[in-house]
Amino acid sequence: MRTLMFMIVILLVHFTGFSQPDVPIDQWKGKTILLIGAHPDDDVYSMGTLSLLQANGNEVFIAMLTTGNVGTQDPDLGMMDLALIRKQEEQDALAVLGIPGDHYINLGYDDGMLEYEHKKEVVSRLVRLIRKVSPDVIFAFDPGKGEQRWHKADHRTASYLAADAARAAMWPLLFQGQITVEGLKAHTVEEYVLFDSAEEDKNMWVDITRFEEKKMEAMSKYVSQWSSGWYDYKGPELSEEETIEVRMRISKWINYRDGKPMEGFRYYKGLPDNIGR
Repeated sequence: MRTLMFMIVILLVHFTGFSQPDVPIDQWKGKTILLIGAHPDDDVYSMGTLSLLQANGNEVFIAMLTTGNVGTQDPDLGMMDLALIRKQEEQDALAVLGIPGDHYINLGYDDGMLEYEHKKEVVSRLVRLIRKVSPDVIFAFDPGKGEQRWHKADHRTASYLAADAARAAMWPLLFQGQITVEGLKAHTVEEYVLFDSAEEDKNMWVDITRFEEKKMEAMSKYVSQWSSGWYDYKGPELSEEETIEVRMRISKWINYRDGKPMEGFRYYKGLPDNIGR
C-alpha cells in the first residue's frame, strides 16, 4: 500500500510540476537557456537574470518572433528601417549582457500581426529551434496560471506559441520530417521561467544586485523605444540629457525587495502540458 501511495505521489509531482528549482537559479551552471519573446526588447523582463546565467557558465539563446518593425510613432521611419534599427539595438543590448551575437535568432514576422500568422508554420519553426538548441530551460511570457493571463496581442500569442512548441517538440511523430529528414531529435523541456506574470503568481525572485547596472545599460540601447526616439528617431546615441531621462525611466522598471534589485518570475518544472497549473 505504501509503495502504491509513493508511486502516486511521484506521478503527481511529475505531471503537476514543482514551484521551486532543485538548485537556486543563481547557482545554475552548464545549462542551456532559450528565451522566446515577441519583440526585440522582450528580454528586458529578465535581463539581470540572463546576464547572471551567462556569467555563471550557462549558454543563453534569445529567439524573437517579430522584427518589431511597427513599434514607433516617428512618421519618417519605414518598416524596414525600424526592423534594422531594432535588430542592432537588440544585438547591442545582448553584447552588454555578455550574450554572443550568434545566439540571437529572429523569425522575422511582422510586429503586431503575430496572432494572424499561420500557427502551424510558426510552431513548426519553434519546434525546430527547440530541437536544435536542446534547451534545459525555456524563458517565456507567462500564459497564466489557472486562467489566461492577459497580455497585449503579440505577447499573448508568443506565450501560447512557446508553450505549444515546447509540448510538440517532445513528440517524435509531430513534425516528423525534422527527425527523419533533418536528423534532429525529439526534445523534452521540463523547466520554465515565466516572466510578466501576475504578481500573485510569482514564486521566484532573483537578486540581480551584481547585474543591475548591466540591465540598465542594456535597456538604454533601445533608443527607438525610449524618450524622443519613439517620436523622432535621430540615431543610436542619446544626448546627455536624454540619457539621464532614460535611466530614470528604466529605474522604475526594476523591482526592489528589502532594498535589493530583483526580477520576479513564475517558475514551473514538469511537462509542458501542465504549464498553466
